[in-house]
Amino acid sequence: MTTDAYRPSDVQLGRTAFRKRQAVRSVLVAALSTAVLGTLLGVAVTSAPGWDRVKQSFFDFHNAKEFFPQILEGLWLNLRMLVFCAIAALALGLLIAVLRTLRGPVFFPVRAIATLYTYSFRGLPLIIVIYLFAFGVPGLRLQGTPSVTVLGGAAIVITYGAYLAEVFRAGIESVHPSQIAAARSLGLTYRQSMRHVVLPQAVRRVAPPLLNDTVALQKDVGLISLAGPIDAIRAAQIGVAQNANFTPYVIAGVLFVLLALPLIGVTDWVTLRAARRQNAGT
Repeated sequence: MTTDAYRPSDVQLGRTAFRKRQAVRSVLVAALSTAVLGTLLGVAVTSAPGWDRVKQSFFDFHNAKEFFPQILEGLWLNLRMLVFCAIAALALGLLIAVLRTLRGPVFFPVRAIATLYTYSFRGLPLIIVIYLFAFGVPGLRLQGTPSVTVLGGAAIVITYGAYLAEVFRAGIESVHPSQIAAARSLGLTYRQSMRHVVLPQAVRRVAPPLLNDTVALQKDVGLISLAGPIDAIRAAQIGVAQNANFTPYVIAGVLFVLLALPLIGVTDWVTLRAARRQNAGT
């Protein structure tokens, strides 16, 4: 017995064609409106009385060509700092979040220390923490003190670890206690319940805000220049000091934006996927 292949009805085909036409029309209208707005903004900026001076100070081609290699080399340090600080801050934040969710009076000192840590470093400006680590720790003259680059990275990790700890804690506490009770009733220990039941759900639920904090971290690794290492920002600052021209800062800013675009795209995709999963049954 054979069955005919499914063929959409004429009404369904008409609806599909109408939706395609609407999608094409929406894209064309969006592109046209964007082009018109961009043209108007460009004309408004370039027709300003001081545009020639601004162009010479911020968009000088010769300065950009001269200092681009040094800024690009400094960006490599920022990229390495981003990878190290992101991994370390995520691990530290997860550890602090788990410590803050421990139950029982015996763990009160641990919870108190973890709470004090998150309250303190969420309130301290990152610049002050970098100064304290990069210049205060070497002032102790301890044996085996690491370089200012490592100390500046540690300051970023500790500061962002406090932010990420609260994100992880919100995800852990969003898991209903009945799931832990069910896991314990199946013979799992509290540690096994957290590892196999709670933490996978918590991380999945807070993935978008975690990625958003990582995007913010990508920008703040540029503050490592305050400690002295020659990263992209410091290289741009040296170029500005040499020629009294701000074009190197613009080049560094563009490179940071290009560095952030892939991570921003992943963040948007994860956020959209989470929203679709949440609304799948509605």
